[in-house]
Amino acid sequence: MAALDFLEELKRRNMLQDHTPGLDEHLKSGMVTGYIGFDPTAPSLGLGNYVQIMLLSLFQRSGHKPLVVMGGATGRIGDPSGKDKERELKTIEELEKNIQAQINQFRKLLNFDSGPNAAILVNNFDFYKEMNVLDFLRNVGKHTTINYMLSKESVKKRLETGISYTEFTYQLLQAYDFHCLYKDFDCRLQMGGSDQWGNIIAGTDFISKTIPGAKAYAVTTPLLTKSDGKKFGKSEEGNIWLDPSMTSPYKFYQFWLNCDDADLPKLLRYFSFRSCDEIESLENSYSSDARFLKQLLAAEITERIHGTEVLRSVERVSELLFSKDCTAEFLKEMKPDELVQVGHEIPKFTIPRSVLEQPVEVASLLTEHCQIFPSKSEVRRAIQNNALTINKIKISQPDHLINKEDLLHGHFMMVENGKKNKNMLICE
Repeated sequence: MAALDFLEELKRRNMLQDHTPGLDEHLKSGMVTGYIGFDPTAPSLGLGNYVQIMLLSLFQRSGHKPLVVMGGATGRIGDPSGKDKERELKTIEELEKNIQAQINQFRKLLNFDSGPNAAILVNNFDFYKEMNVLDFLRNVGKHTTINYMLSKESVKKRLETGISYTEFTYQLLQAYDFHCLYKDFDCRLQMGGSDQWGNIIAGTDFISKTIPGAKAYAVTTPLLTKSDGKKFGKSEEGNIWLDPSMTSPYKFYQFWLNCDDADLPKLLRYFSFRSCDEIESLENSYSSDARFLKQLLAAEITERIHGTEVLRSVERVSELLFSKDCTAEFLKEMKPDELVQVGHEIPKFTIPRSVLEQPVEVASLLTEHCQIFPSKSEVRRAIQNNALTINKIKISQPDHLINKEDLLHGHFMMVENGKKNKNMLICE
């Protein structure tokens, strides 16, 4: 993708909401530095952030230099944009921990190491740590009127419910960030979601007032919502995070597989690195097979976030849970951490290791030592119907003996009653 194609690429992906006049010509003038700010409100980036990460990625792939601003300062204030009430302030210790965790994630998602357009990472706390409140009021606040600040949508929406002076001044900090980046890094473009338009324009205006002859630019993406109008990046269980300890790779993968068919065209354009031509070709070829396209998207983004080996592991767990063709050999080859994940997705029962020190009849094991079945007669009925399997092996007799040698990796046993009733037995 050539540098001059950046805006056109956003248009084709339906990722362009607004931009300031002259930006197209500025992008064609050579390599441009553009930034997006991220406040460390959580110990991980989430899918809500990932639209903007994709924007930076496409920007870098267009030959431009992305600049990531970590909100060490703005995170202490709280952005009122898109919020109907005051944010709860994080402690300084929480913010520092969150910043480091998010920096580690960013380093995996953008190229910071090679080429003339290698990404830059800045903490905006550096702009303020030597500045006192009088300097801020004199050098920043003096250039912006109250009327101007009140006109911003993020402020107007909060006037009835209330907004603190702290959050009211957020747009001043974001404007001054842009000013510092313009001077220190020749960064002339700020990008963000459409809810940031007012804050970004506050920055371009501030630069024009404080740096003679300066010209700064803005571009925003639409806020990504699902077809039902709900905010993207949340599941029934809550936010979808990029940190595997907060959202397991399996749940991350399943989130994409379970997206609404109506959302698929939008999600492919926002989150796939396939070209727009290739996406359109895939949609035409598989117009009646949304499941296949979801699998492509789920695999691409899971591999990008969590790596190739984790993707293969997630796919094996999915195959075990949903495929009708999994064999005992397939199950035996699964790794312990994969079986642990399986246990998170189906009913799980734990028994002491001592139970299997001596052979136990299967009917007793599944009723007396764990309540997978309500009674031995139910176990016998499942066996008569040829429905009961242990580790994918059919059980034909109610007096079949189970011992510790039947455990996978010395801990796990999968018990199935028919195709849908799957249980994980864990021996500890």
